Amino acid sequence: MLDNLPRGTIVIEDLEVGMMRYLQKVVTDEDIEMFAQVSTDRNPVHLDEAYAQDTIFEGRIAHGMLTAGLISAVIGEQLPGHGTVYLGQTLKFMAPVRPGDMVRAEVAVEAIDHAKRRVTLATRCLVGDTVVLKGEAVVLAPSRKFD
Repeated sequence: MLDNLPRGTIVIEDLEVGMMRYLQKVVTDEDIEMFAQVSTDRNPVHLDEAYAQDTIFEGRIAHGMLTAGLISAVIGEQLPGHGTVYLGQTLKFMAPVRPGDMVRAEVAVEAIDHAKRRVTLATRCLVGDTVVLKGEAVVLAPSRKFD
């Protein structure tokens, strides 16, 4: 994985609207197989090339939630980071991710509610210049005062 900053925590007192973090990862056949094992989602569009050739995708694709998991990694490891609690996430899948694709997962601070320790984050994943997933997350951020 290729990260733009070290892992850790940015407490709510240090967050600013516009802050952004990302990671990049090549999605491999092994990733797809492991995700199928863990999630029990063995849809053949992910695992069987012959089957997937006859779908609208014309080939195997990664699980959408595997891609969404990269957003979770940025939130849980970088922004805000360790100690963050997910409260909600919206996702809109825009295009498929295929084995071998380099996915860039980006998270940016949109709004901060200091009184409730809630942070709204814009989330998206790209393959090259193509947005493959977009959404919004709301999290409970760690605080220097409480954690």
